Amino acid sequence: MASLSNMEKATQYELRLAERMSRLGTETAFEVLNKARALERQGKDIIHLEIGEPDFDTPKDIVEAGVEALKAGWTHYGPAAGLPELRQAIADDVEHSRKVKVTSDWVVVVPGGKPIIFFSILALADVGDEVIYPNPGFPIYESMINYVGAKAVPIRLWEDKDFSLDVEELANLITDRTKLIILNSPHNPTGGVLSKRDIAGIAKAIGDRNIMVLSDEIYSRLMFDAAGHHSIMSEPGFKERTILLDGFSKTYAMTGWRMGYGVMRPDLAAHITRLMTNSNSCTASFTQIAGIEALRGHQAPVDRMRTEFQKRRDVVVAGLNRIKGFSCRIPKGAFYVFPNITKSGWKSRKLADALLDEAGVACLSGTAFGDHGEGYLRFSVANSMENLNKALKRIDQWTKEKL
Repeated sequence: MASLSNMEKATQYELRLAERMSRLGTETAFEVLNKARALERQGKDIIHLEIGEPDFDTPKDIVEAGVEALKAGWTHYGPAAGLPELRQAIADDVEHSRKVKVTSDWVVVVPGGKPIIFFSILALADVGDEVIYPNPGFPIYESMINYVGAKAVPIRLWEDKDFSLDVEELANLITDRTKLIILNSPHNPTGGVLSKRDIAGIAKAIGDRNIMVLSDEIYSRLMFDAAGHHSIMSEPGFKERTILLDGFSKTYAMTGWRMGYGVMRPDLAAHITRLMTNSNSCTASFTQIAGIEALRGHQAPVDRMRTEFQKRRDVVVAGLNRIKGFSCRIPKGAFYVFPNITKSGWKSRKLADALLDEAGVACLSGTAFGDHGEGYLRFSVANSMENLNKALKRIDQWTKEKL
């Protein structure tokens, strides 16, 4: 009985959270995943198209490198900014892929891509500063801007521009309070891509202002467009004003390994490293050894994965365009499709919930990615062709009955 009275005693103390916690958002994908798994435990068959994760295993050579690193004793603390060998491999890769000369002291390795978003906003945006971010967009951008007390300024992505932004609109949003502009290409959730022309226009709109750009290029190797990937870091005068975010999760199917990195001028890298010291100490050493193999090993698995995603994209887009109330553009990158569902007459959240509960297809409401996501759903094509076709049939059947 003593333990019960202790419990009762504990509950009379109200949890008093810091005010900033009320400004913290979430990532709906994980909430929908939990709900879908709860339905599965009740015996329902659910097709998972909600989570942004490659359905491929990490390539064998990378896994082997990680296993060998563990056996060789890479189980201790490493430098907060990352192992010198991996930082050098990343610098070499950036020089090759972005045509920009950087050295290893430009690189900070972190557990996943999100810490670069969080640390960059923490380091650069004060209360009242303005941060421009894409909307619809990855929800953590807006969440972190609000969390630090800065002002979140959305730049709309337009379907009729293939989910690119309007450069003139961006130019009009930039003020003396603008501290940071966030770009994401290829883009989550739409699969849109900023073209070389778009990037040049954005660079011109920013001009010579002292504004940093956080360029989230985590999907840069998953491009279906022959024109290829363009980074604002490659634009004249933007190397020192760009924080390049990339990582291993999407390119090498290493989501569970938790490894991303930022590439930025060394004076900023030193501050981001201090945030790393204060939060995580360092990224796991054996995963970093595997990361060197990922970058320097053979790249055929990446190409195979991209080719497979492209085939699936084509099947899903064609299938959705045949379904009543749906219309879908062909995304040029990443592994998402973002159909317009306004003709269904349903709100995005209500439709996403109904498809999960009644059709057994888990997807995300466009509003999980901001206000401008209303009228859209996001489906991940990171599932087997068999499951994607099954999902399309279920959605088609559901719409015939309900719309």
